[in-house]
Amino acid sequence: MSRFEELRERLSDKRVCVILGGTSGERQVSLRSGANMLAALGRVGIDATPIDPRDERWLPALLEARPDAALLALHGKPGEDGTIQGLLETLDIPYTGSGVLASAVAMDKVVTKQVLLSVDLPTPTYVVVSRLDALRPQVDTIAALGFPLVVKPTSEGSSLGVSIVHARDELFPILSKTCHDFGSVFAEAFVPGMEITIGVLGVGTHARALPVLELVAQNEFYDYEAKYTHGMTQFFLPARLTDETTLRVQRLAVEAHHAIGCHGYSRVDMRVTPADEPFITELNTLPGMTDLSDLPAQAREAGISYDELVLEILNSAFTPRM
Repeated sequence: MSRFEELRERLSDKRVCVILGGTSGERQVSLRSGANMLAALGRVGIDATPIDPRDERWLPALLEARPDAALLALHGKPGEDGTIQGLLETLDIPYTGSGVLASAVAMDKVVTKQVLLSVDLPTPTYVVVSRLDALRPQVDTIAALGFPLVVKPTSEGSSLGVSIVHARDELFPILSKTCHDFGSVFAEAFVPGMEITIGVLGVGTHARALPVLELVAQNEFYDYEAKYTHGMTQFFLPARLTDETTLRVQRLAVEAHHAIGCHGYSRVDMRVTPADEPFITELNTLPGMTDLSDLPAQAREAGISYDELVLEILNSAFTPRM
């Protein structure tokens, strides 16, 4: 019996709620991820109901559905930051993806970097922007990172609010706008070279890295438009890395997955310098599952169909968290 047939047989009698949409800036992406996952469950004969936390009666609807598990297709706050996860634990509903703590840590890019550094995993040098009303005194410290540098919201996904700053005279206006729009912000050194992402799939010691995907965006970097617009990004799968570097970044991805405490699946983003030095930029605990998303493409390269990937993710909800 194939792995796909084994999972379909094991999960065939489960009632599932696919939680999608929500209220974050990534709502539209989440709706697309959720629709794809619902379709996959339908194709394999699993009873699935969509639940959108933006709806007024979403919680009564969830309770009335009495699911055996919640399949999370949410992106951004409050679906990817531990909030929904805590609610589901209170309701004793198994769910896919990482737990409360890992979700909260990974959603905060600064805390993620602190965890990575604590276990000697490479990440770009950074400076936290402490207060919107005291930006100017911080400019010198941030500029010391060198130009270009990157300004990012602390807790957004899909590259929302990310800017590359090329010169000092651009720095204050971009910092000011990003702080105004997103609140918590940090700056990090720009790492020249290749942009890659690595999916991690599996539970506990069985977690393994998927093939490495290289992203070459038409825009300056792999921003929101490049992520979700056909033709805006060129993909190389597997990435154009040496065998040695490929194994190294895959190992780092699994180590980062474990360091944050992820469960079931994740996606680790990195940049690799021309000298083949990798730096982890962020980790996603609920990677996108749209037609253009990275994780399904990597799974497909590894011989895992979209439907099998969804079943693998769903199955992790019934596996004890470490």
